[in-house]
Amino acid sequence: MKILLLGKNGQVGWELQRSLAPLGEVLALDRHSTDFCGDLSQPARLAQTVLAYRPDVIVNAAAHTAVDKAEGEPELARGLNATAPAALAQAAAQVGAWLVHYSTDYVFNGQGDQPWQEGDTTGPLSVYGQTKLEGEQAIVATGCKHLIFRTSWVYAARGGNFAKTMLRLAGERERLTVIDDQYGAPTGADLIADVTAHAIRSALQQTALAGIYHLVAAGETTWHGYASHVIAQARKLEPDGGLKVSEIAPVPTTAFPTPAKRPLNSRLNTHKLQHAFGLVLPPWQQGVDRMLAEIL
Repeated sequence: MKILLLGKNGQVGWELQRSLAPLGEVLALDRHSTDFCGDLSQPARLAQTVLAYRPDVIVNAAAHTAVDKAEGEPELARGLNATAPAALAQAAAQVGAWLVHYSTDYVFNGQGDQPWQEGDTTGPLSVYGQTKLEGEQAIVATGCKHLIFRTSWVYAARGGNFAKTMLRLAGERERLTVIDDQYGAPTGADLIADVTAHAIRSALQQTALAGIYHLVAAGETTWHGYASHVIAQARKLEPDGGLKVSEIAPVPTTAFPTPAKRPLNSRLNTHKLQHAFGLVLPPWQQGVDRMLAEIL
């Protein structure tokens, strides 16, 4: 089997290089690749890459993910998050390939306290959310075989993440203020990559599995709960780690104004995914603890 992976050096893309390797030949690209084009800002060349390589599966782990910057550069965000996926989907339909694509809870309006289901009404609050929704819709409209995974609060041991920021600040300050009215589930890039590989194997044998799925770790927390867990776990792992923080104060979203409006409810219902692919998603704490053990 031939797999074309885009965004190979992102958090999820890096883990996908590992998880997809046992499935077949993986051609992993980023925007700097030369022999084949992996640059989402060049949709026509992306399509040419698909037609030349003729993969069985395309996995698009690249996107414009700078949520606040997207507010000031909507056309760039639209190009990367909607136009490029549309070009990939059209090319996938031409060669009969599956397209695997990642989306976000930001396609919803963030209201209420119930986990969002795949069929719930969308209502993005930001340019990022709107362009990711347009990408989903463009893929579905082509009729190509697709798996779209909506996820949220993604982290990885590699690169920057919220936990690393909290640990750095906890080493510098005695008091931290962290948002406590946004709810979601921290989800490891390694979990996303492993579920993706499993889902691809299943979908290749059963085309009816095509569609949109929610993919996050089990359970829920707030950013405040997440930070508190990270610091408590870090103290267990490194009792003499030198963390100065003695108070983690909860504050509302309004305490940290940002250009893009954040959803308060980022909970995603994963029953469809677990049932379709025979999976049990682990609690969010398990992945965070593993990541901390790796970086500390």
